[in-house]
Amino acid sequence: MYTPAVHDEITGYAEYVDQQLESLRASAHGLTEEQARLTPTRSALSIGGIIKHTSYVIAAPDDKEARVEEGGEITEDAYAAFMDTFALRADETLAETIATFDRRRVAVVEWIRSSDPSAEQTVPPAPWYGLMDSSQAAMRYSLGHFIEELARHAGHADIIREQIDGATSLELVLADTGRPATPFAQPWSPKEPATA
Repeated sequence: MYTPAVHDEITGYAEYVDQQLESLRASAHGLTEEQARLTPTRSALSIGGIIKHTSYVIAAPDDKEARVEEGGEITEDAYAAFMDTFALRADETLAETIATFDRRRVAVVEWIRSSDPSAEQTVPPAPWYGLMDSSQAAMRYSLGHFIEELARHAGHADIIREQIDGATSLELVLADTGRPATPFAQPWSPKEPATA
């Protein structure tokens, strides 16, 4: 949790982003490779896929293969590359995906801390929202939108994980970060299988 404090605006953005990334990472705590690939809801999302996709999103812009051109055009190859970010392939492991996520998490939070929320920037087209051309916006717009998207994915991960084994976000965060129990939750630990 982003502990209440008197911070400047950019520190608040960085802390909220880090909080969402912490929750996403914790959603994989204790999962096997098979469990990380499960899609127990009606969507095609898995915990491993959500972490891989989030890692893609938080990478430096130059690392991104999928591009949207002015007019909302997305090439077939760019679309395929983007869709590949939502699932772990057979040659990818959860541990490798988390290691990449962890490196990128540190980098993106540090980048946010060094950003000016008032700086003007160009936001690329988003044809899925009907925005076919680039727009100008202050950095705070993008940071707020980024937190919104991370929270959405963290919510997806919460639901998927609860469907897999009933684990909840708070107990997973406690276990994943090594924090002690609270009056409301114990750190997650694997349940012993029921015996007959």
